[in-house]
Amino acid sequence: MRRDVWHGEVMVGWGGIVVQDTADLLVLYMPEDAPLGFTDRDHWGGPHPWSGRDRWYGHGVLQLQRPGEMHALWVFWHGPERELGAWYVNIQEPFRRTPIGFDTQDLELDLVVSPDGSWRLKDDDQLDPWIARGRWTAAEVAKIRAEGTRLGAELDAGRRWWSDEWASWRPDPRWPTPALPRGWADV
Repeated sequence: MRRDVWHGEVMVGWGGIVVQDTADLLVLYMPEDAPLGFTDRDHWGGPHPWSGRDRWYGHGVLQLQRPGEMHALWVFWHGPERELGAWYVNIQEPFRRTPIGFDTQDLELDLVVSPDGSWRLKDDDQLDPWIARGRWTAAEVAKIRAEGTRLGAELDAGRRWWSDEWASWRPDPRWPTPALPRGWADV
């Protein structure tokens, strides 16, 4: 289970399956129909972008995270042949282990990397308004943007820490659909 927790308040949680958990890499899979849960807490002045959904739709998403890193790599697929749609570098707080799973907090800015290696920033225009609305300070936004700049420079230099083999990864069809554990919204 993964939760987004902001300043000690759970905002959203989703069920997932641990694919790999080593000292160097945590890999979570959120399959199609994995449950999504939203708390009634204020999501910074409006509903969470996924609110209104009760589960994940599509091929599922694979999330690769390294301990202490301020981002995770999400792998998205599309089409009936389950082709790589994009590598999605989700800038987030480093994950924290909890008794029921893993907590982090999405930091809004993302890098979308096409299969051909070209990339673009996503949602940079969302950051400054969050300062005015009190989600982050100017210093926090500067840190988020610095991580985006650092990751972009790595991509421009042809350096990626992940293996292309993840693009062809397939879930075990026998895996059950995960559930949200009791108390998922409690800190």
